[in-house]
Amino acid sequence: MKEFSTEVEAADALHQAYKKLSAEIGKVVIGQDEVVRLLLTSIFCQGHCLLVGVPGLAKTLLIQTISSALDLKFSRIQFTPDLMPSDILGAETLDKDRNFKFIKGPVFANIVLADEINRTPPKTQAALLESMQEYAVTIAGQKYDLERPFFVLATQNPIEQEGTYPLPEAQLDRFMFNVLLDYPAYDKEVDIVKSTTSDVKATVEHVLTGDEIIYFQHLVRKVPIADNVIEYAVKLVHKTRPNTDKAAPVANDYLEWGAGPRASQYLVVGAKCNALLNGKYSPDIEDVIAVAKPTLRHRIVRNFKAEAEGISIDDIIDNLIKSN
Repeated sequence: MKEFSTEVEAADALHQAYKKLSAEIGKVVIGQDEVVRLLLTSIFCQGHCLLVGVPGLAKTLLIQTISSALDLKFSRIQFTPDLMPSDILGAETLDKDRNFKFIKGPVFANIVLADEINRTPPKTQAALLESMQEYAVTIAGQKYDLERPFFVLATQNPIEQEGTYPLPEAQLDRFMFNVLLDYPAYDKEVDIVKSTTSDVKATVEHVLTGDEIIYFQHLVRKVPIADNVIEYAVKLVHKTRPNTDKAAPVANDYLEWGAGPRASQYLVVGAKCNALLNGKYSPDIEDVIAVAKPTLRHRIVRNFKAEAEGISIDDIIDNLIKSN
């Protein structure tokens, strides 16, 4: 790994690495620049990410491509109704000498793709909770540390309701971002069809190693931030909490539950990373706003009135930002 003489030089290196990563990922995944930015932001912030989109929008391909560009050990878990916790974590088995031996499961990787995470029962979903929070797995009273860096990048289909199990709020809160994938624009879809219906296969080059990612993760935490930016982020979160002294009118009208302190933490660290990725050395309020929707949309719960009037979570967040 290259040594940097100053943290400013390291910040510039992260900015350049981000541009190169975006270019490499763009060879395979076309028209999802904003999604790529948020995914890479969560990785550099030591966070996990939930991708929500209808089938066929290249959610799985995007995560596989990112793992290739980052030169990390990749593991894919297809969540199904009959999946068991041991299928994720691993299990103890008897070897030929009749001694118990732990066989590691697919969670022992750097990037874990939890594909269609809402298609498995809560018991199996909960198998990821310890690994996402503690970066470890406990089996039969023995704790096994996971190799760093470690990320869970999960996908979810929002329209297929039969045979699905919605993630509980406690597990949703473990994800730094909830990123929505939309249909590509017309010209982007033309490019997608051209690139995927030919015999030419794009080659993704490695850009960063695991050690470099860990270094940049620590660098993000060191970024200086003004008190007024932190106060803006915390105030924005407090406005989501209905029937409190700092609640916004839209929260009292349309929210059942607001975001917790983890939202404030992720808003600040996400703003720091967003600033570095854009070539700045310290975040401002615009950087907080840039990560507000993916940070808040899975941490606030609409009430019946909002659902009846067709008020979306993103509409509420937009209103909160305007009033903050």
